[in-house]
Amino acid sequence: MAVTDETTIRRRFREIVGRDPRLFVAPGRVNLIGEHTDYNEGFVLPMAIDRRTLVAASPRDDRRVVVRSLSFDASAEIDLDAAPEPRRRSWVDYVEGVARVLEARGSRLHGTDLVLDSDVPTGAGLSSSAALEVGVGLALLGIAGVSLDRVALALAAQAAEHEYVGTRCGIMDQYISALARDRHALLIDCRSLEPAWVPLDGDVKILICDTKVKHSLATGEYNTRRAECEQGVALLRARLPEIRALRDVTSEQLAEHASVLPDVVRRRCRHVVSENERTTRAADALRAGDHATFGTLMFESHASLRDDYEVSAPELDACVEAARTVRGVFGARMTGGGFGGCTVNLVAADAVEELTAVLARALPKPPDVFVSHAAAGAREVE
Repeated sequence: MAVTDETTIRRRFREIVGRDPRLFVAPGRVNLIGEHTDYNEGFVLPMAIDRRTLVAASPRDDRRVVVRSLSFDASAEIDLDAAPEPRRRSWVDYVEGVARVLEARGSRLHGTDLVLDSDVPTGAGLSSSAALEVGVGLALLGIAGVSLDRVALALAAQAAEHEYVGTRCGIMDQYISALARDRHALLIDCRSLEPAWVPLDGDVKILICDTKVKHSLATGEYNTRRAECEQGVALLRARLPEIRALRDVTSEQLAEHASVLPDVVRRRCRHVVSENERTTRAADALRAGDHATFGTLMFESHASLRDDYEVSAPELDACVEAARTVRGVFGARMTGGGFGGCTVNLVAADAVEELTAVLARALPKPPDVFVSHAAAGAREVE
């Protein structure tokens, strides 16, 4: 059971380790729009949420990272001078992966005692793994006295997930956890890694609906979708030799050259190309306070993810359709990798209570529904 209270985790650290810790925090995220575009070098528009991973840390006299998770009630030890452990297929892989990648990229780390806790739901598409990676990375760097810019930290965390966990994720999750700003969404160009912070109007609320459902094929299908996109680029390059990724393809070009693609690959590509266009339009709408347009784009995104990318699930579809019936809901869509997890809703403040009640009846087992503000990114808590 997570405690996620700063005073409590400091106390627990003193009980377990016998010293006072430094405390680091990294948030989870919800993606407002721009799904499965990051690994296609496209655009995404996430925000950090006010659920986070806490990492209490203090230095050791050796080169061991001794880590204890209060969430999982488990512990592990990593010897930085020994060869990496084989993949454990557990939360420890994220911790070891971050430590190993940081060292491989030139950051000499110290032995560190770590105590972790989190209230970011696992398997919900809210990036509990990125919050863990970025929080642990920031703590290890802080204890070692190593300065690393936030983009480099995000890239190291992404590499840890690729190399030590086996998920070929894009950069969005780690990037937003590391670079988020309070009361802002973040438009990320996943090719140049240029950030553009977009203010979030306080008159609307971001309501997250965790279906608490996660279908088992999620991880394998994620990697399959990425391979299908890469296949599409390879086939389209015969007609469009200048392209490097689906980011470089317009809807008009895709329609013109669709005949070179197998049906499934064509639909995967159509989602990514159209989603990139929706995401940049959505950022413009948010800047202008045009919530109606933003919401329409959210509904269109969900339909594309359901029909062309085929990563939705019946529970997600039911929640989106339920939200559509509530006056004051501008838009709703699945968020995250898919096959379960969460929907995200853009809703007028005076419609939150009704939407919460409607979503509670949308599934056989009531989902976990909560409002989140756009939170700040990873930092040390003084």
